[in-house]
Amino acid sequence: MRLRFYLLIFCLIFAVEAVSAQKGKAAAQTAARSITVITQPNATVWLRGVNYGTTDESGKLLIRLIPAGAHELRVRADGFKEITQNLTAAQKGEVEIPLTEKADEAELAFQEAEKASAREKEKARGFYKKAIELRPKYFEAYIGLARVLADEGFKKEALEAVAQARKIRPANAEASAIEGRIYKLEGDEKKAVETFKRSIREGKGFQPEAHTGLALFYQEKAELAATSGDFQEEEINYEEAAKWFAPAVKQLGASPDAVVISQLYGVVYEKMNRPQEAIKVYEDFLKVFPDITESTAVRSFIVQLKKQMSEQLQP
Repeated sequence: MRLRFYLLIFCLIFAVEAVSAQKGKAAAQTAARSITVITQPNATVWLRGVNYGTTDESGKLLIRLIPAGAHELRVRADGFKEITQNLTAAQKGEVEIPLTEKADEAELAFQEAEKASAREKEKARGFYKKAIELRPKYFEAYIGLARVLADEGFKKEALEAVAQARKIRPANAEASAIEGRIYKLEGDEKKAVETFKRSIREGKGFQPEAHTGLALFYQEKAELAATSGDFQEEEINYEEAAKWFAPAVKQLGASPDAVVISQLYGVVYEKMNRPQEAIKVYEDFLKVFPDITESTAVRSFIVQLKKQMSEQLQP
């Protein structure tokens, strides 16, 4: 009887492990799905609020390694009304998003502001304000205005723009992420951390900008501690930086922003003299970005770190 009992237990364990393995394999396959967005040429595409770049001249953009579940997909092209639609949990392959409706005057002004925001911030400010005049409850225009004002050092005005955005959409995660960045620029560390964390709560855990903001905040504190010779404080802050970089990298997925953030994450482990963790970060990077220009440098980082580890093991 006892033998039969143990055999039964063994069979049950084996069955549970087999089912778990099958589920894990199925989940991995689902998580690895890709889509090709087909829309207007040179259109900007966002997935879950993360910018994945622009379509090519044929209007196509490949997005790889999309996590399981349904997600929001947003597309914007000059001259056309922006479209947001749901990407279902089952969708993969080609996803057509036709843009047919022309943008109104407010949206055209907003599009001009977005184009100018990288290099002509004063010009961008003017277009954002024009968009708001034409559409007083234009949330995205207030968000864009807050960003360029913060970049220019107009922190008080930037906070006012965020406040206006939050009147339109209270408890908005993106607005809070920008607010946290402004407090960081002001040097108000307590408010910056609190606001970044509020942003993450408002995003129900998904807010890569706020996670990145916290990671960079603690990375900078670690670097300052190293400069002053406070190595214990340096270690504590690098640990915090790594803690926040991890979800930021995961949430950014295969988006262009992940290229830089992933490398910064690896550097944090290098600074802590933890080469194995740094190598793991860099190897994960290469799985997501095997063929981009930066991959050559990342491969050399791995070779260097492995060499250092080998030399440290030698008597």
